[in-house]
Amino acid sequence: MVSETSTKAERKGLRRVVSASMAGTVVEWYEFFLYATAATLVFNKIFFPDAGNELDNIIKAFLTYAVGFIARPIGGIVFGHFGDKYGRKHLLQIAIILVGATTFLMGCLPTFDAIGYAAPILLIVLRFLQGFAVGGEWGGAVLLVAEHAPNKERGFWASWPQAAVPIGNLLATIVLLVLSSTLSEEAFLAWGWRVGFWLSVVIVIVGYYIRTRVSDAPIFQEAKAELEENAAAGYGVKEVFKRYPRGVFTAMGLRFGENIMYYMVVTFSITYMATQLKMDTSEILGLMLLAHIFHAIIVPLVGRMTDTRGRRPVYATGVILMAVWGVIAFPLFNTSNDFIILLTITGGLAVHALMYAGQPAIMAEMFPTRMRYSGVSLGYQVTSIVAGSMAPIIATFLLKVYGSWVPVAGYIVFAAIVTMVAVYFMKETKGVSLADIDEQDRIQTGLLKEAAKVK
Repeated sequence: MVSETSTKAERKGLRRVVSASMAGTVVEWYEFFLYATAATLVFNKIFFPDAGNELDNIIKAFLTYAVGFIARPIGGIVFGHFGDKYGRKHLLQIAIILVGATTFLMGCLPTFDAIGYAAPILLIVLRFLQGFAVGGEWGGAVLLVAEHAPNKERGFWASWPQAAVPIGNLLATIVLLVLSSTLSEEAFLAWGWRVGFWLSVVIVIVGYYIRTRVSDAPIFQEAKAELEENAAAGYGVKEVFKRYPRGVFTAMGLRFGENIMYYMVVTFSITYMATQLKMDTSEILGLMLLAHIFHAIIVPLVGRMTDTRGRRPVYATGVILMAVWGVIAFPLFNTSNDFIILLTITGGLAVHALMYAGQPAIMAEMFPTRMRYSGVSLGYQVTSIVAGSMAPIIATFLLKVYGSWVPVAGYIVFAAIVTMVAVYFMKETKGVSLADIDEQDRIQTGLLKEAAKVK
């Protein structure tokens, strides 16, 4: 009876941790993806001078979008360093406040017609700060769950913060869809788009409150105590590269194709539908809305699959299907049939989920607790500079230069090949104990001997 009661209490506590992690992640990715959609539909029209070419201004808007990705690894390094020292929870609370403030201020920015080039400059500054905060968010959010989760179910539970990403995107899409559908194009461009950015304040308050209701996992508390007692037990970026370079570079490789795949599906596809198929904004956002619902549902299902089938086979399947999607997606888009386009987008997100859902567990199992926040943040965020941030820009540039989707498909296939190499070098860690990883780390680095000397 005690055991059953204890199990129920642990499950309840784990669900609370998952809720706290997801609440903040929904907020931060709502704001991050609100920018992504606005970059295609709004910012290219109001924050830059008329270039006489639709794709040129979209490329400029995507460049400001890319600034957030450049800032993300910096945020990951800073938040990871202090998160390994002071805890995941406190850093997550700082991240959610920072991203909320910068997003609200974006909604207050004057346009290019009002203040000239100061408008895109201010947009870039705020975008950098927003990316900095998001860079620190992911590692802390997924580790808060992964370090509380049972060994045999870590893939499932840790995938829930990943599901919060499409939920955040879904909320951003709903807000923009409602605004663009109820307002004239002139009103939407003049002030309507700003409402979505201002609404972030409400969601931030809710997310911050929920995050005050949880605490760091016992395994982190033990690692923190060890760091305080034993100066030889290092942490941070330098220590990660010194002790676990393979883990960092493998994580980067795994992230490369997945990150490119996501932004091709949810960002570049909007550009393709708007400029090549001449679909209107409401129609595009309606299709994306349905696709994000599907994505949020399938991510935890794939997370469960990584616990039963293994991390490597599920990931490898996603990489292979990514290459296939890159070849068949654009001919399907070109049918201009809404149902076929919806199937193409949801199919792309299903492929993405096969890679994305298992990442928190995979990356958490690559590093010991004392440097886990730094390790996963580096592996996850640094790659975004050359992957997700550049994917819409590269794809739009290829489309402009060649006037064909074929080079874009080749770019997707190339990304899949890079990630398949990382899968080859990746270790299968299904069901591994994080405590055992910490113990092995102590043995390999001689920390057990140092601890004995201290005592």
